[in-house]
Amino acid sequence: MSRLSITPWENAQRTVDDLYADMERRISAAPCGNCPVELTSAFLKLCLAQSCGKCVPCRIGLDRLSALLDQLLDGHGSEEDLQTILRSAQAIVDSADCAIGFEAAQMVLDGYVAFHDDYLAHVAQGSCTANFKSVPCVELCPAHVDVPGYISLVGEERYDDTIRLIRKDNPFPSVCGLVCEHPCESHCRRSIVDAPLNIRGIKRFAVDHSGDVPAPPCAPASGKKVAIIGGGPSGLTAAYFLSLMGHKVSVFEKKPKLGGMLRYGIPSYRLPGSYLDRDIECILSTGVEATVNCTVGKDISLDQLRDEYDSVYLAIGATLHKTLGIPGENAEGVLSAIQMLDTTIRSVKPDFTGKHVVVVGGGNVAMDATRTAVRLGAESVKCVYRRRISDMTALVEEIEGAMAEGCEILPLKAPVRIETNEAGQVTALVVQPQVIGEVRGGRPAPRNANQPEERIPCDVVLMAVGQAVDSKPLEAIGIPLNHGNIVTMDDGSVPGLEGVFSGGDCVSGPATVILAIEAGKVAAASIDEYLGFHTDISANLEIPPAPFRLKNACGRIDLTEREASWRKNDFELMENCMSEQEMAQECSRCLRCDHYGHAGFKGGRVVKW
Repeated sequence: MSRLSITPWENAQRTVDDLYADMERRISAAPCGNCPVELTSAFLKLCLAQSCGKCVPCRIGLDRLSALLDQLLDGHGSEEDLQTILRSAQAIVDSADCAIGFEAAQMVLDGYVAFHDDYLAHVAQGSCTANFKSVPCVELCPAHVDVPGYISLVGEERYDDTIRLIRKDNPFPSVCGLVCEHPCESHCRRSIVDAPLNIRGIKRFAVDHSGDVPAPPCAPASGKKVAIIGGGPSGLTAAYFLSLMGHKVSVFEKKPKLGGMLRYGIPSYRLPGSYLDRDIECILSTGVEATVNCTVGKDISLDQLRDEYDSVYLAIGATLHKTLGIPGENAEGVLSAIQMLDTTIRSVKPDFTGKHVVVVGGGNVAMDATRTAVRLGAESVKCVYRRRISDMTALVEEIEGAMAEGCEILPLKAPVRIETNEAGQVTALVVQPQVIGEVRGGRPAPRNANQPEERIPCDVVLMAVGQAVDSKPLEAIGIPLNHGNIVTMDDGSVPGLEGVFSGGDCVSGPATVILAIEAGKVAAASIDEYLGFHTDISANLEIPPAPFRLKNACGRIDLTEREASWRKNDFELMENCMSEQEMAQECSRCLRCDHYGHAGFKGGRVVKW
């Protein structure tokens, strides 16, 4: 008999692997608001099942820790038990022989710090403080758009009603149909079956197939006036809702056109101006007045606005570019990615024909600059990032699209200096190779590798390492700041300044379009209440009933793009829309969490706010 033999892959093991895959999908689709103590207990039991039991910390410690958590969840725990949980977890972390033990215990310690109040609530009242969120896609959309509602409307080809329903919470359906980062998809329960719905793609289809949908009628005039400083997504969102509430709204914008970073920071191959104009025209149709080419602090003062208006909303964005502070950063040929995109969109496009371009950064702005440089005729485009490609904050589809267009991503390269010739022009970017290291702040931190510096020859360096708020004028007029951002309460109010509210990138720092829209929506509600009102916003639409049918596994429809060899030569919209067949199939995949599951008991739809 041979001493070795080929081991057959048994059906039992295949089934076990399938069960693990099912579990992985269920974990990824876990809804918001689940009791974190229960989740900790479940994860701990999973780790306990993987323990070999050779060391006491794993064999006895994890089992005892699990029993203590179960006792707490059953309503029989005490504060002494909490201390025992902490001591036991710390002892396991300090003494376990392998990662299974100490990582499981560390998870308990981290969770105790993160949701300490929930542990205390289980001791005091036998239940968790967390509020189970019934519809994950709605809760994870910062604007809380009724996602299942508009998907069902699209499925019935009621495209105009779809736009009306989206506008109840978000006045930028056209924009978000193209450039939203779709956080709503991250916990879509369809993941339990196969993959999340393509929610943004469905919205894009509705936008492209709807007619000219007018804004809803405004409430009776309140006699109140609101000034909004900044005509970007946050400011215009607040303006739209405040105008619907019956208030007189005036927007003051520094640049020649409204839109903010939507107009001057996103290239037209991702967001054509016609889509943006469509949303802005609807906002202005509600009676919003806009003054462009007007700088507050120069053409008009904040004090003057506070005297003339009943409330003021600051939504000035984060328009200044950050620098690395490396030698040669002021050389000829070193440009801010934001300024380059602004120039490309607003005026004459720069000519990069035959030039070698290096982009520094790993976010969406870096990818926009990278792909724009290709379209401006660059001979080669490289994107330098100090972490791994998997650590880049840009959307995966943006990274893959840039690579398909011929851009090269150079990860684990930290800029050291920029070399120049005698005329002060860029000749190369010198980088220090990095090695990925310990996780800090949720991401692995890079450090210098034991390798020599590398020289990347180039003619142009585009810096895309972040944006900042132009805080000096704000500080001069007494606006409270924290690290350059405006100090703002959760309701959008600015402490110490009666009637002044703020939101968007100038508060949070550079963020996404949908987060700016959320800030504007929150500010509108807060300003309305500050002015002495509580005006409801609703769509008054009947949503199709949830169907009763089996939801078989079905592949997700991904949006396609025009061929890379063609799209990289122009600034036309690169993304293709779904076909009617694809739309119908994708809409049919929705599990209608607004009706089934927990939503059937708690109510899955917010019809007004």
